[in-house]
Amino acid sequence: MPKNVLLIEPGYPNKYPPLGLMKIAAYHGVRGRGDNVVFIKGPEPAVLAQHWDRVYVTTLFSFEWKTTARAIDFAIEAAAYQSERVFVGGIAASLMHDSFVSEPRWAGVRFIKGLLDVSPASALKLSAADGDFGADDLHGTPIEELVPDYSILDQIADSYTYPVNDAYFGYASRGCVRKCAFCGVPKLEGRQREMPPLAQLVRGVSDHYGEKKDLVLMDNNITASSRFKEIMAEIRDLGFTPNATLLRPNGRSVRRRVDFNQGVDARILAKSPMFLREMSTICISPLRIAFDHLGVRKVYEASVRMAADNDIRSLSNYMLYNFMDDPADLYQRMRLNIDLNEELGLRIWSFPMRYQPVTLKERTHVGKRWNRYYLRSFQIMLQATRGVVSGAPDFFSRAYGNSPEDFQRLLRLPHAFIFHRDYYENPARDGRAVMDEYLAARSKLSVSQEHELVSLLAGPPEQKTVSLVRFRKLVSDSTVDRPIRELLRYHSLGTQHPPGANARVVEPLFDRLNPDPVLPDDERVEDAGLFGPGDLDGGRVAPLGARSGHRAWRAAETG
Repeated sequence: MPKNVLLIEPGYPNKYPPLGLMKIAAYHGVRGRGDNVVFIKGPEPAVLAQHWDRVYVTTLFSFEWKTTARAIDFAIEAAAYQSERVFVGGIAASLMHDSFVSEPRWAGVRFIKGLLDVSPASALKLSAADGDFGADDLHGTPIEELVPDYSILDQIADSYTYPVNDAYFGYASRGCVRKCAFCGVPKLEGRQREMPPLAQLVRGVSDHYGEKKDLVLMDNNITASSRFKEIMAEIRDLGFTPNATLLRPNGRSVRRRVDFNQGVDARILAKSPMFLREMSTICISPLRIAFDHLGVRKVYEASVRMAADNDIRSLSNYMLYNFMDDPADLYQRMRLNIDLNEELGLRIWSFPMRYQPVTLKERTHVGKRWNRYYLRSFQIMLQATRGVVSGAPDFFSRAYGNSPEDFQRLLRLPHAFIFHRDYYENPARDGRAVMDEYLAARSKLSVSQEHELVSLLAGPPEQKTVSLVRFRKLVSDSTVDRPIRELLRYHSLGTQHPPGANARVVEPLFDRLNPDPVLPDDERVEDAGLFGPGDLDGGRVAPLGARSGHRAWRAAETG
């Protein structure tokens, strides 16, 4: 008799569909066990009216702990509070397994660690003694290797659309040969190993759900695959060659592309021209290369030049910061891409990605060579450029400065000045006089006073946010040097000037002359995780999908 199976993805916004749940749907659905499968995005009270024999919850980012917790709580309710019917897996559940298991209210929930790459009964730890249906499936195809069920996405089409959806999602390999300290892949996937041929995935999806425009491969280090040249040949044979198009039923042709969305390893690319020569034979767009620190500049630059030699002109790179780097390191990496664009006629889209430990429940980590104020300043700069560093040199200089020292000077400015850059820097605007007053006052600080001001802006280590309330209190703190207190008046201005702001001399001037623009959601960058009610702007910046973090976060969901 068919069982009722509920699949839940927590209600956070994310860029890619939940591949793990899609494979579980394939196992349970009409082409698998024949169960009744329902998929929801976030809690949906309507499903509580039905009996569920099993409920699966996927997890993604550790810093979405609260949203994930709400989904698990709802899953338990949907299972009529029979927690043993609830199964939770995915990235966060694997990397933070002990944190999930030790939560008292989730006692009895099955938390699955790692990939579902053995028989279904073994992977899900099913027990006949406990009455688990499917416990006899000890020799079936691993869920990890199943063709994902795209039909479940139609069930939420009216409420949520994934930014990337018209694609074959899969892996040519799993794991990684590296053991980078910032990355969760070694713990999540283990050693590098090969997956079944891509033709099996592409033909399976096409036969049941129609042809897809793109091929998105989530391998963590495709260049380290022992089958690299074979994989490139498979991709060509599947029709993903340069300038390939797909003819839609309406007669319209759309250009296809291949995206290794986790990025490729410059340290391997630079070893031989073979890698980029092979990649130039497929419709790769963009070529993503990680540029994690200045120590890999030589191999990174060599890889970019080889890409240009092979006429690969659209590139993107993940740029880790807030790990062991400092602002000067980040600036030099960003600047190098601008210079390479100009010299080689390329378009390199850089995505700075703020490091967070893979087990931290909130995005509050501050690297040893950064501070909380600088991180918030940089987030505001990224907001103006939609999270991307690109463009002509003059635009880059305007946004991020002309040198590492200039970049750090911008990071130290009042956040209202950064947010409303044109208003305060344009000589034709009234705000320029205010900024000139601030800069003149700051230039008079001694070296020790400058250090004290930066320390006060950063806040004590235990403080998780940049707090305007704290700055306003410091303005009247007689233990702080008067020149510093005067400057803190400027720093106490929020970018949105909420009602009830402290009516100091500077604040009414800003409120009167500088109305805040309304930014559409698609122009906002990933939330820096420094805000909450009552903090800098009294709210959060809406995240854009699954772009945050670094490679541990770039790894696709695993069920």
